[in-house]
Amino acid sequence: MTTRETPVDVDVEAEVGSLVERLFTGGIAAMEALSIHIGTELGLYARLYDAGPSTVAEVARAAGIDERYAREWLEQQATAELIDVDDATHPAGVRRYSVNDVQAAVLVDPTSLAYLAPAGGFVVSFASVMPKLLDAYRTGGGVAYGDYGAEMRESQAAFNRPAFQSLLAGDWITNGIPDVHKRLSKSGVRILDAGCGLGWSTIALAQAYPGATVIGIDLDAPSIERARQNATEAGVDDRVTFEVADAVDPKYAGSFNAVFILEAVHDLSRPVEVLRALRNACAEDGTVIVMDERVADSFGAIGDPVERFMYAASVLHCLPAGMAEQPSAGTGTVMRVDTVRRYAADAGFTSLAVLPIEHDFFRFYRLEP
Repeated sequence: MTTRETPVDVDVEAEVGSLVERLFTGGIAAMEALSIHIGTELGLYARLYDAGPSTVAEVARAAGIDERYAREWLEQQATAELIDVDDATHPAGVRRYSVNDVQAAVLVDPTSLAYLAPAGGFVVSFASVMPKLLDAYRTGGGVAYGDYGAEMRESQAAFNRPAFQSLLAGDWITNGIPDVHKRLSKSGVRILDAGCGLGWSTIALAQAYPGATVIGIDLDAPSIERARQNATEAGVDDRVTFEVADAVDPKYAGSFNAVFILEAVHDLSRPVEVLRALRNACAEDGTVIVMDERVADSFGAIGDPVERFMYAASVLHCLPAGMAEQPSAGTGTVMRVDTVRRYAADAGFTSLAVLPIEHDFFRFYRLEP
C-alpha cells in the first residue's frame, strides 16, 4: 500500500479545517435556501413586508399556518439575518418580525434584478430526481426536463424574469444590437422566441415592439400553458402566440425577422440540428440571437463563483436533461465560446459575433445565416 506524501511546508490540519468550514457553510446555505422556499411558497415574506412588524400569532393567522411552525421559521429567518426582529429579548409571543426594503428586493419582488428567492426551488427540484440522477450517472442516460417538476420550471422562469423584463429589450437589444432594435421597431415584423419557457422573454419582446407578431415555442406543455396565462395577465395575449412545438418544424421556415434562443442551446440534445432549423426560420433579413451562459474560455483548476455555479447546475440538471434524449451532444451548462462557434458553423451560419453586452451570468451571440 502506498501513501501520498505531503510537503512538509503544508499545514494539513489547517487545510482540512478550511475545507470542513467551507462545506459546513455551504450546507447551511443549502438548508437556508430550502427555508426560503418555504417562506416563498407560503407567502410569508410578502405578508411580512405588506403588514409591517408582526407577531408570531399575526403571521400564523394571516398566512393560515400553524403558530408553532410560524415561530420556528421566524426565529430561524431572523437568526440567518434574512428578516428583522424588533427585540430578541422580548418574549416569543411579543416579538415583532418584519421584512425591510433590502430584504424585499431579494425575497419579495419578482421583478427585482436582485431577486434570489427561486434558489430554494432549484434545491427542491434537484433533490426530487436524485434516484434518477444517480441512475443516469451509472448508465450514461439522462433525466428528462419534465421529471424535475414544477419547482424547476417555476424557479428557472423566476430567476430569469427580472432580467428579461428590465434588460432584454432595453440595454441588451437597444444598446447592444441597435440595428436589430431598429428593425424590430417597424410594424409587421415577426419574432420567434425558441425555448421560451414560461414566456417572460416573449412577453418582454411583445411589450417592447407593439408592432411585431411574437411567437414563443417550447416542447414543455406545462410551460406553454403558464406562458399563456402570463401573457394574458400582462395584457399582450392579443399579439403573442405560444405553441407547444419543435423549432425544427418546417412551418417556421423563412418566416422571422429575428429569432431568439435565450439560455437554451446548452440544454439541447442536438444543438446543431436546432440551430440549423433556426437559421432556416430566418427571413431574408433575419438574424439569430443566442443568449447563453458566461463561462470561462477554458477549464481552470479553481473557478470563480460564477464558474462554480455553472458547473453545479450542469452536474445536477443541464447535462442530465440534455442527455435524456439520444443521440446527444452532451453539452452541459459550461458551453464555452469555441463550442458555440463550432455548433454555429456546423449548422451553416456564415458568421458568429460575440456581442458587446455585459452581464455577470450571460453571454450573447449574433449568428448570421
